[in-house]
Amino acid sequence: MAADRREATRQHLVDWDAVADVAARLVPAGPPMTRDEVDDLVADLRSSAGRAREPVVSTARLAAVPGGATLVVDRAGWARANAASFGALLDPVLATSPAAPPPGPAAAAAGRALTAAETGAVLAFVATKVLGQYDVLHPDGRRLLLVAPNIARTERQLGVDPSDFRLWVCLHEETHRVQFSATPWLAPWFTTRVRELVGDLVAEPATALARAAEVLSDLPTVVRAVFAPGDDRERQLGLLDLVQTPDQRARVDELTAVMSLLEGHADVVMDEVGPAVVPSVAEIRRRFSRRRRTGDGPVDRAVRRALGLEAKARQYRAGAAFVRGVVSEVGIDGFNAVWTEPRTLPSAAEISDPASWVRRVHA
Repeated sequence: MAADRREATRQHLVDWDAVADVAARLVPAGPPMTRDEVDDLVADLRSSAGRAREPVVSTARLAAVPGGATLVVDRAGWARANAASFGALLDPVLATSPAAPPPGPAAAAAGRALTAAETGAVLAFVATKVLGQYDVLHPDGRRLLLVAPNIARTERQLGVDPSDFRLWVCLHEETHRVQFSATPWLAPWFTTRVRELVGDLVAEPATALARAAEVLSDLPTVVRAVFAPGDDRERQLGLLDLVQTPDQRARVDELTAVMSLLEGHADVVMDEVGPAVVPSVAEIRRRFSRRRRTGDGPVDRAVRRALGLEAKARQYRAGAAFVRGVVSEVGIDGFNAVWTEPRTLPSAAEISDPASWVRRVHA
C-alpha cells in the first residue's frame, strides 16, 4: 500500500515523457541547412569526437577507457535525453520519500501538466544553447551528445574555421568522458550526493507531499541550482530557496565546487591541446569567450541570467583558474591527485584558493 501511494505521489509530481514532448514541440529546429550540409556536419562531428580522444588523454595524462556511445543529436533529441536523465536522477528519491496521501485525479493531472509545461519550456530554451554534453545519468548508459544545429549556428556566428571549431568542442566533451572513465567512483559519488540533498529536502514526513511538490514543481531551477548556482544575488532562485540548514548549504557548495572543477578542467584541456591539433585555437577561444560574455542580445542575457547560465560561465572561469593555479605549483601529475578519492576533491573555498588545496593534499 505504501509503495502504491509513493508511486501515485511520484506520478503527480512529474511526467518525464510529457516534459520531453513539451520541449520537443517548443524548441526551434535550428539554422537552415541543406541535406548535404547536415550530412557533412554529422559525419565531421563523429570524426572529430574520435580524433579528440588521443590529444585529450595525452594532455590530461589520465588513464581512461572508452566510456559510452557518441550521439550527434538535434535540439529536440538533446531535450528528450535530458528529460530521461533527470528522471533517472530524481525518481529514486521520490520512490523512497515518505508516503503521503495521493491527490485527487484532477489535482494530479493539473500538477503534472504544469510541471511538464514549465520544465519542458526551460529545456527547450537550454536546448538552443548547449553545444555538447557528456551525460552520465541516462538510463541507457553514459553517452556523449553533440548538438549539431547549435554547433553549426555558433561556428557561423563566430566566423571561425568549422573543422577547427568542431574538434575544439569535441575536445571539451571528450575531456568529460575521460574524467569519468578514468575516475570510476566519481559518477556514482556525485549522483548519490545530489540525490541525498534533494531527498533531504523532501524528507519531512509531516509535509512530504507539499515539500516534494515545492521542490520538483520548480524543477528547472532546482537542476540549475544544483549544477550551476551563482553568486549571492542569484541564490535567491531555485534550490537554495529551499535549503533549510547549514549542512544543506554546505552540500550545495560542495557540488558546485566539483562542477567548477570538471568544467574548468575541460576548458583548460581543450585550450592546452594547442595549435598543432587545432590551428586556430587561440582565435576560437578569443571569439567564443567574447560571445559567452555578451550572449545573443539583452533578452537572451536576461533569460540566461534567470536560468543560471550566466553563473555557469563564471563556474567555467573559476574552475579553469583553479586548475591552472594548481598546475603552476605542482604540475599536471600533482594536479591529477584531485581524482584520487572524494577527499581530494576541492572544497568551495579551495576553488578560489588553489594554493590551499595544494597545501592540504600535498602537505
